[in-house]
Order: sequence, then C-alpha cells, then structure tokens
Amino acid sequence: MLAPAAPDGHHYLLGVGKGDITGPVVDLIFMGYADANQIGSGVRQRLYSRAFIIGDLKKPEDRIVYLVLDIQSGDIAVRDGVLKGLQQLGPEYSMYTKDNIALTGTHSHSGPGAWTNYFLHHASTRGFDRPSWEAIVNGTVLSIKRAHEKLKEGRISWGKIRLEDANFNRSPSSYRANPESERTQYTDNVDKEMTMLRFADLDHKDYGVLTFFPTHGTSMYLNQTMVTGDNKGVAAYLFERKMQAKFPGFIAGFSQSNVGDVTPNVLGDYCESGPDLGKRCNETDTTCGGIVAPCHSRGPFFGLNDGGRKSCFEIGKRQFEKAYELHQIMSVRGPNATEIPVRGPVKAFHTFQNMSWQEFPHPNGSTVMTCPSAMGYSFAAGTSDGPGIADFRQGLTGDQPPVSPIWPILRGLLKNPTPRQKECHGVKPILLDIGEMTTPYEWGPNIADIQLMRVGPIILIISTGEATTMSGRRWKSAISKAVLDQGIFKDHPRTANETPVVVLGGPANSYTHYITTEEEYAKQRYEGASTLYGPHTLNAMIHYSIQGLRYLSATNEVKPPAGPQPPINVDRAMSLIPSVSSDSTPWGKNYGDVLNPPNATYNRGDTINVTFVGASPRNNLRLEGTFAAVQKLNAEKAIKREQAVLPDPERSAFSTNEITLDQSDAEWTTVRDDFDWELVMEWKKVGTVFKHSESTISWETAADTEPGTYRFVYNGDWRAISGAITPFQGISPSFTVS
Repeated sequence: MLAPAAPDGHHYLLGVGKGDITGPVVDLIFMGYADANQIGSGVRQRLYSRAFIIGDLKKPEDRIVYLVLDIQSGDIAVRDGVLKGLQQLGPEYSMYTKDNIALTGTHSHSGPGAWTNYFLHHASTRGFDRPSWEAIVNGTVLSIKRAHEKLKEGRISWGKIRLEDANFNRSPSSYRANPESERTQYTDNVDKEMTMLRFADLDHKDYGVLTFFPTHGTSMYLNQTMVTGDNKGVAAYLFERKMQAKFPGFIAGFSQSNVGDVTPNVLGDYCESGPDLGKRCNETDTTCGGIVAPCHSRGPFFGLNDGGRKSCFEIGKRQFEKAYELHQIMSVRGPNATEIPVRGPVKAFHTFQNMSWQEFPHPNGSTVMTCPSAMGYSFAAGTSDGPGIADFRQGLTGDQPPVSPIWPILRGLLKNPTPRQKECHGVKPILLDIGEMTTPYEWGPNIADIQLMRVGPIILIISTGEATTMSGRRWKSAISKAVLDQGIFKDHPRTANETPVVVLGGPANSYTHYITTEEEYAKQRYEGASTLYGPHTLNAMIHYSIQGLRYLSATNEVKPPAGPQPPINVDRAMSLIPSVSSDSTPWGKNYGDVLNPPNATYNRGDTINVTFVGASPRNNLRLEGTFAAVQKLNAEKAIKREQAVLPDPERSAFSTNEITLDQSDAEWTTVRDDFDWELVMEWKKVGTVFKHSESTISWETAADTEPGTYRFVYNGDWRAISGAITPFQGISPSFTVS
C-alpha cells in the first residue's frame, strides 16, 4: 500500500486556505451538461476554492499554488481574473504569477454556469454572467490570501491507496483500441490508485490533504437543479467535518486526474425506455435502438428518482473513507511509520502554446501537426452520463456521417471547415469549427497552457483537458522517463536517487475539452470527437511538457517564453440571461413569513420542510454566509422560569410547578448551514400575474441526529422597483427531533 519509511523529510513553507465561490444559485443554466432545462433552483452545498501553497524555505520566491475549485474546470478568464486580483493585494503577493498558479476544477456538473471565456459555452448558458464569474474569481483570490496568511514551516508526505467501486470506464470500446501490449501493463481500464499529499506542521499537526483520483463530477444527474460540488464536494465536506474539530482550519482538496473516460456511475449504462428497456446500451455508439436519449449510466443507488443525490453522496463517501484510511496510515509515527516524506526543491513553469498548425516530431520519428480547435459530430451525442441530441450518436466518422441533412446546412451557416482543416483532423467529421470561428468573438481555445510543477520528486502535470485513462498513463510515463533521461533529479542531493512520482491534475487553466490517444481518437466516440487539436493532441502535450522539464531543475533561474496571449472575453461577452426583477410578497404577508410551518415533533430520519415568503437569491449571493440554517436550542444555557400548570392526575398532587424553557430568551446555536449536504434551500416563483418567491428549507435528518429542539432560519434580500436591496430574516416555529 505504501513504500517503506524514509528518513525525516525536508521542510517547506506551507499554507492552506478556502474561499466561497458560489455564484447565482437560481436562474442560470448549469455548467457541464449543456442542457438548457437544467436551470438552478437552489443550493444543497456551497462551492469552494481550496488553495494549497508550497514554498521553498531557502528560496521563498520558489513556490507553487495548487487550486481545487468546485466547478466544471479551470478557465482562462477566471485565471486571468485571479491573477489580476492578486496584483491588487499589493507587493506582498507579487510572487504569485501565471508561472506558479494551477487553477483546476473538480469537474462538477451541478454548479451555475456562464463564467467561462469562450462563446461555445456561452451559447449553451445564454451568455456570460459577471456575478457568476466574479464569485469564482473573488472567492479564489480569498482562498489564496487565507493560505498565504497562514504560511508556516511544515512537512509534506505522500502515499497511495487503491480505491475500488468509485469509478468505471464509460468508453471501454475506445480503451480496447489501444495496443494490447500496453493494456496488459495495467490491471484495470481506469486508474484505481488515489495519491495523497499530507500537509502537517513541525509537530505533526495536520492542516490539509490534497488527493488525486479520477471520477467524473456527474453523480448528480442532469434532471436535478440544486447547486452542489458533486461527489468530490461531498468527499471534501466529509473529510473537513471529520478533522476540523481537532484541527481547526483543516482543508481537504479532492482533485481530478485522468478523468476523460471515467464515470462515477459504477453500475454501467442501461436503456431506460423503449423496446430495449433494462438492457445494456450498445457499447460501440452508446445507443438504445440507435438513439442516444434512452441510454443512461447508473450510480450505486440508481432507481431512487432523487436526481442522483444518494449515489453522489455514496461515491463521495467512498473517496473520503479511503482518503481518511490512507491519512491514518500516513499519520503513524515511530518505528512503524509508513509515510513517505517529500524532500527537494519547489519549481514550476508555465507557457502558452498556439496549437494551430504546429508541427512537432512524433514518437515514431515522423513530423506531425496539430490543428485549429474543432468539435466532431459525436460531440453532440453526449455520453451515457448525459445524453445529447437524439439525431447524433457516438462513433460517427467519415466526411458525411449519417445524420439529418439539416446539420450540415446549419454548420454551413456558421462556418464550413476548409479542406486543410478537414485533412488535419483526419477521421473526425467536423461539426463546429470553433478554432476558426470568431463571431461575435472566439468560440474556442487555440492557445493552450503548458504547465508542470515540482515538489521534490513529485511532478504535477497540469492538464488543460480531460485526459482519458490511457492518455494520462502515457503522459505520466513519458514525463517520468524524460526526468530520468535528462537527469533532472541529479540537481539536488535530496532527489538524486529518487524515482519520479508523476501525478496528473486537471482540467485546469484554459479548458481544452478532451485529450485521447490516437487509437481512441480514431474511434470518434464522445471523447475523441471532443479532442480539439486533432489526432496528435496527446503527443503534442507530451512533447511540449518534456520541452519544459529543464525549467524544473533546482539550479534553473530563468523562465520559459510567455508564449502568445489568449484572448480574454470578459468585457465583450454577450448575455441573454434575464436580469433580476423586483420582488413582491403575497397579500398580507411580509418577507420571511412562514407559509408552511413545521410539525411540532419529528423522528430522527425524517425530512423536515418549512416554506418562507422569499426573494431572489441573486439579490445577494451570501458569499461566506448562508441562505439557510438549522439552529438548536441550548437547553443548559436557556433562561428557565417557573410556569404554573394544572395537577397531573398520573403524578403527585404536589407536582403543580414544572421548569420550562422561555425560547424568546434562549440561546440558539447554528448546527447546519449551506455548507452541509443534508440541508437544502429551494427557491421558486409562484403565481400567475403577480408572482412572488417562495423559499423552502429542507433538512434531511439522520438516524444519529442529536435529539433536541430546533428551528430554521432563512436569510434573504428583497429588491425594490427602484433597485434598492434590503436584507431580511425569517425564523420558523421550533420543533423537536427525537
């Protein structure tokens, strides 16, 4: 499970921090599935940026920042905003630059969209929403600031553990296209190892972990509209809740890895309607009777009709439990210690690479080329995690794929690819030639980030795209070999005899969709059709990564050329997202009034619902705060008073006085808020001509919920016709849970 113990580790300058990045939880189409019907209607779990800073004690300017955000991916506009935000903090933060910051997403598909840079995504989210973008940027800057303020001398150690039943290959036919000689080197068609970095101070007090494990953020289905961090958000929540009582401020980051063909829906894909109901989907094109719509992947608790909620929690819990098990193993001290200390320099490099018409040497000795970005026809088919347009299916190749003739006509209205572009992309029939479409502004990225980081023997590949399982394996293997061939580790006595530990994190920085092997690309399933730069995308990424390895040398003092700057479209992006209208209340009601009160008593395990007169959550995102809260009456601190009661015939006639609680003066403690998975705030507009808002708070109590007296608190803000915004609060009647 872990390598033998090593001598005491090298010390680093370490800091961890967390910031709220939850954008508008209503009215915005979610980012990930590109489904116009998946419009946010509330929040189950707030989204966060988690920052991990590692610095060299002897050279404090040598440091890295690894960011894990509960969003679909990294993005160049978000990264640009973060860099500018750090500059505004002053010279103390000048060491944080594009060279040493990696901005990754957990790949959750259940968060508000409209924050990305390019028009392709804007077309699916009704444009760009500045508050959504600003929430992510500002919360990420805050997470870095908090990590920076906590910097102190500490230790890093690493370990690995095998995790079963948390991921599954959704494109096995593509995976099998890879050479058998290569596939036989591995026991599984997805990576099952979780890698962890443990952050602790010099007294071995924990203050953070950073893990890497591949599984898509698609446990929550496209038919649910509550904001969540999906399964990795659950894993982080459970780990932090477990640790923070003993280690306040503990941060747990659950980063993605080579996730391209990996689903959390581990029961496989099945036909959910039609004549093939209950059968497995066609493996080649993921259809049922030739149609993609009925084919859906199933999570471990499929069939509950809960939008994937319980399956999501289960997959997150499985990641947390293995991570915690590994952490406990790594925490053993003394002669039985098994953690592996990290020792050696901290280095990073970053450059922008134009991928359009770029020639480079192929591993077979030939010269090949990458292309301007383009999406294939099978991109529109979606996957079994989220089926796409009914007229498409996966595996479409050739110049004239068998789809309705309307699609080539519509493509022509946008832009037909040139013969050169078609030839460059090979077997991919191009549906959207996004790299050559610039109206109203750039549709997709032609410029990609090339970035690697080093902490001692650990090399972090920062992947802009969703690398498939085998793509990630080839990339990591190539980097490991090149490090040894170039003698990179010979530059420092602490790594001279070390074997590289290569980890891939992403999707990061400029999101470039997918990265497949050439063999997988030839199959043109969803992943291959979404590989932007043609069949040689992976080899190009490997080539440019290896070119930059010399910048990771401990003795290196120079930076690579910055490369061509990608466009930032924030200030010219279009939007068709409706603005927030003024709020109103039902006749005779005030904001915060209770419309549907709780029962007086509940049993543990019940779900408790209370509805309030509400207002649009877009009026105030409540960043670093909460829309909903559960408060518990603290009986020991409550003011007691005597209250005369009638004699109880079942008791002594002398029992005429009892001690009761005056709740108006009692002390209430918040025990659940938007951070907690089991507390949900759902918002909706009701009425016909004169509409008003209703906000329902739901608490899914558990078997181990502490008995007691509780109440709900709802925090809102209403907007007047003038635009003025006024905060309000609603408080429910109390109820007991027993």
